[in-house]
Amino acid sequence: MALLELNGIAKHFGAIEALKGVDLTLESGEVVGLMGDNGAGKSTLVKIIAGNFPPTEGEIRMSGDVKHFHKPVDARAQGIEVVYQDLALCNNLSAAANVFLGREVKRPLGPFRILDYPAMYARAAELFKELKSETRPRDLVKQMSGGQRQAVAIARTRLSDAKIVLMDEPTAAISVRQVAEVLDLIRRLKDRGIAVVLISHRMPDVFAVSDRVIVMRRGTKVADKAISQTSPEEVTGLITGAIRTA
Repeated sequence: MALLELNGIAKHFGAIEALKGVDLTLESGEVVGLMGDNGAGKSTLVKIIAGNFPPTEGEIRMSGDVKHFHKPVDARAQGIEVVYQDLALCNNLSAAANVFLGREVKRPLGPFRILDYPAMYARAAELFKELKSETRPRDLVKQMSGGQRQAVAIARTRLSDAKIVLMDEPTAAISVRQVAEVLDLIRRLKDRGIAVVLISHRMPDVFAVSDRVIVMRRGTKVADKAISQTSPEEVTGLITGAIRTA
């Protein structure tokens, strides 16, 4: 039974049909690359999975049960986390403070409750160690590399024991060395049985870490193939329309 199953997902914005009957399955510990040109429907599909808005048609199932996500907190309650392209980090805060942002650990002090920094630093250190990242809990985000920032954003998803992590262009605009760090982080998630949907325009990254690649074009899924059964040339043809379907 698939961890996540989308059946006949469609989304209309007035007269605009952003998605047309999209089916998708995702297994635990599977990395799926989601590719397509701008306007192909990738972001709309991910936003539906993340609970940003409901589908116009179709259903979402998790482990066989139908789910209705009316807002992001509904998806998060089911173990779905998102790492956005801009990472949504606060540059003036430490790595640990960003990991716990909005979910701070507190302890009692007389009639008050105060932030438990030692507990947050300790837990953040455990998460970074788990991800095999060199990021330190007390480091300020504004002093970090792109790879370290991704580690902070990914560590945040581990607080809620995520089952699925949706990653939006995680290797855009960072150095080659930092790209390698981010791909290693994705492999760490996979090793722990967490499913990852990787949205990317970078073909080498998708082929380096993904088990399958799904190609979208004009709101329709035109391919869903194992990485071992396709090639960058075929995927490029599917994205551009030179190849209609595969």
